[in-house]
Amino acid sequence: MAEWYEQSFGEDYLLVYKHRDFQGAKHEVHKMISWLGLPAGAKVLDLCCGMGRHAMALEEAGYEVTGVDLSEVLLREARSNDPEQRITWLQADMRNLPLSGGFDAVVNLFTSFGYFEQDAEHIKVLKQVRRMLKPGGQFIIDFLNPEYTKAHLVPESERLDEGQLIKERRIIEDGYVKKRIEIIDQTQAAGSAAEPRHYLERIKLYSQEQFAAMLAEAGLVLEKVHGSYDEDSFDPLTSPRMIMVGAIAE
Repeated sequence: MAEWYEQSFGEDYLLVYKHRDFQGAKHEVHKMISWLGLPAGAKVLDLCCGMGRHAMALEEAGYEVTGVDLSEVLLREARSNDPEQRITWLQADMRNLPLSGGFDAVVNLFTSFGYFEQDAEHIKVLKQVRRMLKPGGQFIIDFLNPEYTKAHLVPESERLDEGQLIKERRIIEDGYVKKRIEIIDQTQAAGSAAEPRHYLERIKLYSQEQFAAMLAEAGLVLEKVHGSYDEDSFDPLTSPRMIMVGAIAE
């Protein structure tokens, strides 16, 4: 049986998340650059790059960028946005990267973490981040803030987009935040409706303390946490995000 992340990041993902814009990515990248103090021409790995919004913004800002993702559909979209092939796009599992490292920075953005059931699998990812970084390199992991997510969870929502009714149901259960997505084609003639398409998204919730412990096990150290791309400080109760900046442990 395929894992949820092998099923969910396909054609329908492009529909469900098409509201994510390139302008917002540029703002976020400029903030990341200021936090990391990256020199011009630095090598950056966008781990779980998705459709490539941040990778493109990083390249435009003057960096040498590699984007890695498991989804061929999302990589196809990324390549279509990069007709000059300025970025190296690579399909791979984040737990086992076919790269030799040497990066000045590794970024893992918009909760592209917590996909697996076992902590050991997530530590494998962090060990890959450690392996990818050259001495003095830094990382950013942009994760949801568990306490804020629990307090502000929207249990149900639905919207119509391109004739597709998108229903989303969210729940906190067994230490995960889970989203069930149902997509119903409204363009079919009466009596010939297509079967609804169903997807699951599941993220394991980790506190800042739990993250710090996993990072330490992987040979990394957490140096700073931001609450959003507009906040410098992190508040465990009120910050929407938990954006962690760190480096190789000495």
